[in-house]
Amino acid sequence: MKPQRVLTLVHKGLEPPEEKTDKTTTVAAEWRMEYDVVQTLRTLGHELCVIGVHDDLTPIRSSMDDFKPSITFNLMEAFDDVVVFDQNVVSYLELLKVPYTGCNPRGLTLSRDKALAKKLMAYHRIPVPDFLVVPLGRKPKLPKRLQFPLIVKSLTYESSTGISQASVVENEDQLSKRVQFIHDTIMTPAIVEQFIDGRELYVGVMGNDRLQVFPVWEMSFAKMPENSWRIATERVKWSVKYQKKHGIDTAEAGLPPEMTSNVQHLAKRVYRALDLTGYARVDLRMTNDGQLFVIEANPNPQLAQGEDFAESARRAGVSYAKLIERIVGLGLQWRPSRMA
Repeated sequence: MKPQRVLTLVHKGLEPPEEKTDKTTTVAAEWRMEYDVVQTLRTLGHELCVIGVHDDLTPIRSSMDDFKPSITFNLMEAFDDVVVFDQNVVSYLELLKVPYTGCNPRGLTLSRDKALAKKLMAYHRIPVPDFLVVPLGRKPKLPKRLQFPLIVKSLTYESSTGISQASVVENEDQLSKRVQFIHDTIMTPAIVEQFIDGRELYVGVMGNDRLQVFPVWEMSFAKMPENSWRIATERVKWSVKYQKKHGIDTAEAGLPPEMTSNVQHLAKRVYRALDLTGYARVDLRMTNDGQLFVIEANPNPQLAQGEDFAESARRAGVSYAKLIERIVGLGLQWRPSRMA
């Protein structure tokens, strides 16, 4: 690929330092992903302009006029701290007619709403847990098809936001309290899902039309107490101290070839059903008897070196530099008019 002029959008406050930083400092930094992406793009020979965005689109428009990028590398996961507004940033890039990396606005909209995504997947006969949505200010009223234990989450937030051991509920009282917690602290509707007890699997998928599926990844809970739920809570995902204490790690799942093929095929079906483009991670649970359930799809997942998506790509023979270059290439190839 010839060198590009790349406008890189990051959240304000997460602008990475321009100079090289030692590994110890980078690993602990909030801007680790942004740093890895920016440094890799520079190493690949691209010319960069990095801007931090919070609640104002003006810097984007100004940078388009001044820098004249050939593509925008989008690392925005929200706008004005509202996660469902991420698709509006991408829509704005489309209106400016500048190519961008990652998922298109429709795919972001469909996948961010966990209930809408599950309805679409169910239509395509993709197995998903039964669920109920509890709007803000409402009390949960369970239909007969939903049986305890259940898991309560935010309808729209990702990255395990608001998820803890208390998210899995076993009676009406626990259910009511957890729904109220989501309403009061996350301030979104709650989704109540049938809890699927089993293995936690992740599958990375890349592409627009032709898809590449990476090896199946798994989260293990080696030292979790017997009375704890094996789920990816907020602490499990983001607290290194907690991960070390409980032996929590992610690695290739090591499934039999036929099961691996089934999981990867299912991930591709999810990707297409939700109109995803660019790159995404599909999260699944597998029961002890091998039944698969898709939990959700995460477009534009964490891109830092050493994280699940990059590691699974590396296992497939795609180095981190090649991964970033491929993401840029997919952005240059994508034509928004194809969604019309």
